[in-house]
Amino acid sequence: MEGLAVAAGHEDRKVPLKDYCAGLLMPGERKSVEPMAARLAPDNVRRMHQSLHHLVADSPWSDEAMLRQVWSNVLPVMTSNGPVVGWVVDETGFPKKGSHSVGVARQYCGQLGKQDNCRVAVSLSVTTWASSLPITWRLYLPESWTSDRKRRTTS
Repeated sequence: MEGLAVAAGHEDRKVPLKDYCAGLLMPGERKSVEPMAARLAPDNVRRMHQSLHHLVADSPWSDEAMLRQVWSNVLPVMTSNGPVVGWVVDETGFPKKGSHSVGVARQYCGQLGKQDNCRVAVSLSVTTWASSLPITWRLYLPESWTSDRKRRTTS
């Protein structure tokens, strides 16, 4: 976590980043900020929500720097048990309620085994015989997003 905090680029992000990662790893179906805040700090949900929301809404760090930090920690451990034996391109669907999050559309979601509201990410991973590590991810934007001028506009 210390390396990720460094990659996040500012000392003020260290605690919120650790909280956010803990929230992602905790049990619970919804991994958005509000339910994670309730699980992390049931006696002070508002403060935790504000902290987590600020972290994810104002995230000026480099995704590439963050991924490089992960690779530098994980890849040596992975390859100590055997060499990289393959590169894997895969898509992963993330069920999502509503339709306002970027990329959400009614499309095939492998996690659900059917069409439903979800986001889809395409990943590139390296793998050994025992483990795999994502190298990069990109959000797939369905035509309903790419053909809609208003949705493509950044605020």
